Amino acid sequence: MNSLLSLITFLPLIAAVVLLLFLRGEDADAQRNAKMLALFATAATFLLSLFVLIGFDPDETGFQFVEEAEWFGGLTYKMGVDGISVLFVLLTTFLMPITIGACWNVTERVKEYMVSFLILETLMLGVFTALDLVLFYVFFEGSLIPMFLIIGIWGGRDRIYAAFKFFLYTFLGSVFMLVAMVAMYMDAGTTDIPTLLTYQFSSEPTRILGLTVVGGMQLLLFLAFFASFAVKLTMWPVHTWLPDAHVQAPTAGSVILAAILLKMGGYGFLRFSLPMFPVASDMMQDFIFILSVVAVIYTSLVALVQEDMKKLIAYSSVAHMGFVTLGIFAANQQGIDGAIFQMLSHGFISGALFLIVGVIYDRMHTRDIAAYGGLVIRMPVYALIFMLFTMANVGLPGTSGFVGEFLTMMGTFQVSTWATFGAALGVILSAAYALWLYRRVVFGDLIKESLKAITDMDRREKALFAPLVAATLILGVYPSLVLDVIGPSVASLVETYETALAEAGVRLARN
Repeated sequence: MNSLLSLITFLPLIAAVVLLLFLRGEDADAQRNAKMLALFATAATFLLSLFVLIGFDPDETGFQFVEEAEWFGGLTYKMGVDGISVLFVLLTTFLMPITIGACWNVTERVKEYMVSFLILETLMLGVFTALDLVLFYVFFEGSLIPMFLIIGIWGGRDRIYAAFKFFLYTFLGSVFMLVAMVAMYMDAGTTDIPTLLTYQFSSEPTRILGLTVVGGMQLLLFLAFFASFAVKLTMWPVHTWLPDAHVQAPTAGSVILAAILLKMGGYGFLRFSLPMFPVASDMMQDFIFILSVVAVIYTSLVALVQEDMKKLIAYSSVAHMGFVTLGIFAANQQGIDGAIFQMLSHGFISGALFLIVGVIYDRMHTRDIAAYGGLVIRMPVYALIFMLFTMANVGLPGTSGFVGEFLTMMGTFQVSTWATFGAALGVILSAAYALWLYRRVVFGDLIKESLKAITDMDRREKALFAPLVAATLILGVYPSLVLDVIGPSVASLVETYETALAEAGVRLARN
């Protein structure tokens, strides 16, 4: 148990090395063996992660399962989880076997494809477990490489353009974060995240290049981290890489991109921005609310005019991440609870929606909405599952999508009524584009000759959706499964945030 987090994190990487060294050939048997090994490794990782959840004490607000060892150059290899990060670890390990199962029809360079996903899982898990700034940065930036390869090698016609756009946007934003980390080390003398969470960076006005920075060092550090996390979370207006990446990525790549990689930005705001730079976070609150409301409304309107199913769902993801940033920077219990719940719920729902697109793309090799219609006649099971996740994406009560949006708006309302009104308008627009998509694809007469022989979902596809359906419905009716785990850690974060503001003499304005 002392090395459980390391075992969970690096088990997929070990499987990737085994694949590279010992699996030879590209015949059908070799391809099947590569898929089975990847599926076994990801399933084993998920089972091991359950031991973390079982042994986790939600009443303990500090980090648990902590591992620490000397690394190099005075740096420390340190890992651990708290109530904010433990469920992101579980989300990652839960979705990876489903993602591998969605790759079963891949026939091109299968070994390399599986290796890319296994390495990516290790890097994503490292982001949520790292307790050292440098270690976090290595995992955070390292995750770009396998996803870059997944899009660039196995993607669509414009995959090279989309892959480089994805890489450049996310990498350039993170350069500022690296500079900020060096500055934090020079000021605090450590890269240990638990220590930095208790360190007070100066918020006194300072002069740089002849200009007075009101928030001092805190504001500068906040902006540097914000540049990275905003791009990763696809905040407006630095979201434009996401639709291109989704459209060109293979189905499994889109699932991971939407369900987990986007969440790294939200996790970064929770782990770094609020607790380490509270004064700057308070100063930037209204600005972030504006960006978030614009994202919710604008990208919802853009989704309404899309003709490509993947692109529509991609813009929907940007809109839903707008709710996440509203909840995080409301900086109260309900808001942050809602933001975390929304991220977890969006992982299930968005992953399922991209899988739904993949099901009919595998059959028809087109994502154009106009190419479909009347699928309920030939694919009743598909239509039922599609309807469930459409309703969950809209935020129908009884699904996990409702809980996250409701808590987020409840927390935001305590801080800003106008931002809450904008978010509510986004909920209405989400119903418009989601139901418009469903009606055009599923309902109507089956008049297209190419669709008259289409087959419903097979057993493998049904098995992929079963855990996603269960998670969406169970969390929709019993949200305490999540809220009881994250609640104490969120309460501690909010208390620390408000105490820091009070000590700095910042008045918390509440409507």
